[in-house]
Amino acid sequence: MALRSLSAVTPALRVCNSRAFSSIPRGAQQAARRTTTLTAKPFARSSARFYATEPGTGKSGSGGATWLLLGVAVAAIGGGYYVYSSPQDAETLAKSGKQAAKAAVGKTPKLEDYQQVYNKVAQLLDEAGDYDDGSYGPVLVRLAWHASGTYDKETNTGGSNYATMRFNPEALHGANNGLAIARGVLEPLKKEFSWISYGDLWTLAGVAAIQEAGGPKVPWRAGRIDGFEKDVTPDGRLPDAAQGGDHLRNIFYRMGFNDQEIVALAGAHALGRCHVDRSGFEGPWTFSPTSFTNEFYNLLLNEKWQWRKWNGPKQLEDKKTKSLMMLPTDYALIQDKSFKKTVQAYAADESLFFKDFSAAFARLLELGVPTSQWVTSTPWELKTLSEQTEKK
Repeated sequence: MALRSLSAVTPALRVCNSRAFSSIPRGAQQAARRTTTLTAKPFARSSARFYATEPGTGKSGSGGATWLLLGVAVAAIGGGYYVYSSPQDAETLAKSGKQAAKAAVGKTPKLEDYQQVYNKVAQLLDEAGDYDDGSYGPVLVRLAWHASGTYDKETNTGGSNYATMRFNPEALHGANNGLAIARGVLEPLKKEFSWISYGDLWTLAGVAAIQEAGGPKVPWRAGRIDGFEKDVTPDGRLPDAAQGGDHLRNIFYRMGFNDQEIVALAGAHALGRCHVDRSGFEGPWTFSPTSFTNEFYNLLLNEKWQWRKWNGPKQLEDKKTKSLMMLPTDYALIQDKSFKKTVQAYAADESLFFKDFSAAFARLLELGVPTSQWVTSTPWELKTLSEQTEKK
């Protein structure tokens, strides 16, 4: 049964059945048992999707239903609200990332402190067990994307600055279905590193997920602050996967991106899969959904695609194996001449894709954040776990 709104959660769902619950990683279990109004919990390496679709279970894992049940249970905690308590402390009232951190721990964290957070995220990526393809990376990329992609340059609202997905109704927007899992996965790290804002944590986790999956270095810097429920953005600002090229331009031009950047950001679909119980769509985009490569473009361009005959929304499947999928918004990238030439360029040159994706994704993660808030004027490059190991 597809879950369209968590607002219909019943008290009976507050407790998972013991067998399903026992199969969930211990950290997520502990988060589920908390009865505060703080949200979230599970871990999940599953869906780097830049559209309102998210990678689902499919053949790769049997944990989808368990994770959905857990996500619903967490949503129900605190009188049916999937929100964090309305922030009123000094950290939230700060006007910059430096002030917020100092209010929390009495000092301004440095690059080394954020590297520690990065390392903790990187270490938990493969602790997903049977969740999707055994990795939390894709769903953390999706969280970072959706927390940032609500920006409107005309009104200068939305973006990653206030982490407004902590609150209803934004947490319940259809495009954010399943992201309770990602938020829950990161909640123990927020407890451990109390000085980091949710916006910084979520975006840094997205960077870690991409880099640890073999993707490019993504410049990142700290400085986002946690806002209030009044800052929640309206529904409809994220891409609708069932639409075409005109819709993509409307959504991305609103944020300040151009055609080339639209195609570059679509490359995040190299990761993850779609879930029937979240977006309605189903399946992975590539044969290696936990590796960040340019394969999405190669498959989109060179495979023969047909409309899938099934009891679900319009999506495409590859004719050869019928195990891969593309969304209508993906297919639009090769139907539009401007988009297609960039798809061809990225399919032929992975290094070019990496360079352009890194620049576009880094900019996406900074949307909505005033320059005065940044902890550093120059973005940092966080080291991967393997880079740190090689130096020892």
